[in-house]
Amino acid sequence: MDWQTTPEDTVPSRVITERTRRTMLGKPPATGAWRDGDPVGDRLFVTLDDLELESGETLPRPRISYETFGTRATDDSNVVLVLHALTGDSHLAGPAGEGHATAGWWHGIVGPGLAIDTDRWFVVAPNMLGGCQGSTGPASLDPEGHEWGSRFPRLTVRDQVEAQVRFADELGIDRWHAVIGGSMGGMHALEWAVGQPERVARLGVLSTTASTSADQIALNTVQIEAVHMDPGFLGGDYYEAADGEGPYRGLALARRMALLNYRSPDELNARFGRGWQSELSPMTGSGRFSVASYLDFHGNKFTRRFDANSYVSLARAMNSHDIGRDRGGVTGALSRITARSLVIGIDSDRLFPPRDQVLIAEGLRGAAASEAVILPSEFGHDGFLIENEAVGNHLRALLEG
Repeated sequence: MDWQTTPEDTVPSRVITERTRRTMLGKPPATGAWRDGDPVGDRLFVTLDDLELESGETLPRPRISYETFGTRATDDSNVVLVLHALTGDSHLAGPAGEGHATAGWWHGIVGPGLAIDTDRWFVVAPNMLGGCQGSTGPASLDPEGHEWGSRFPRLTVRDQVEAQVRFADELGIDRWHAVIGGSMGGMHALEWAVGQPERVARLGVLSTTASTSADQIALNTVQIEAVHMDPGFLGGDYYEAADGEGPYRGLALARRMALLNYRSPDELNARFGRGWQSELSPMTGSGRFSVASYLDFHGNKFTRRFDANSYVSLARAMNSHDIGRDRGGVTGALSRITARSLVIGIDSDRLFPPRDQVLIAEGLRGAAASEAVILPSEFGHDGFLIENEAVGNHLRALLEG
């Protein structure tokens, strides 16, 4: 299997385009964020009223970037909300091209005739608040026309979902046929179902948790620190650095750290073993192990489509996640869910291990009651993005049942 064309993380890229190969040459840009003036691609935009955040700060008139797939029914009976993971975006399906650095991250699940059949369902996919692909985030311009940078307010998952709720209001969608999300998107989906139960008919959560654990917070914290330690970070205000140097080294290191938790040990061992690149052995001090080259390639590639400040903002938001906070604990929060529910985990996931999904399922009551579906996969956390047939069969049943 060619590791350069294998889905490697929460936004797998199965096709390395010639454009991608060209942009991999030379120093990365200060930010890989989509900026106003860049090709729009398939993006649409909605601007919200001022958003009061849990921190007490106000984010003025945030914008949500989104894409849609399929045709909306006149009675909204077919509307489905799909929420992306940490490094994802609104581009669920479709090719890479102008405006979209990578091909759709769930193109094996979303599309005509697929599990989330766009001939039947109208799919809405917003880019997360705090992200860097069109929704308001640290690389966006403030009301004075300057990048937010270090001044961008701290967000929580609940802040992000509140923005999504207002976004749905702007679209005139009162109730979703289904809300589906994996990993960080699963956190958002749970928050929707707990906080807005009357607006969610069906719930699909994949490879996620009801509250971020100390272990998961620790993993996010060291990745945040890797970004902060890059001299090019400049406290978060690197967008107009005189030398054009951004914190790409720290961002690439954070990405490499994350990849170790997205894939399973067995898969990495089977794919790479102790092999090395070229004819030079690592034992001589000149060669490199193949797995190190794999991590370097994807770290380097990532810096060309993401923003370091957004990575920090979103990782911190993940750390805030606890559906039980001020709701009587996780069990009390889960008991609020009324949606018909599907909970999927991956047996080899070391980021959000199966016990996290079992705990979610055990807390569901009444019409929402469901057993966790733990799928076998060698791909670890990324299995929910790669095991299209197994995942798709369960999602299809959820939507059509």
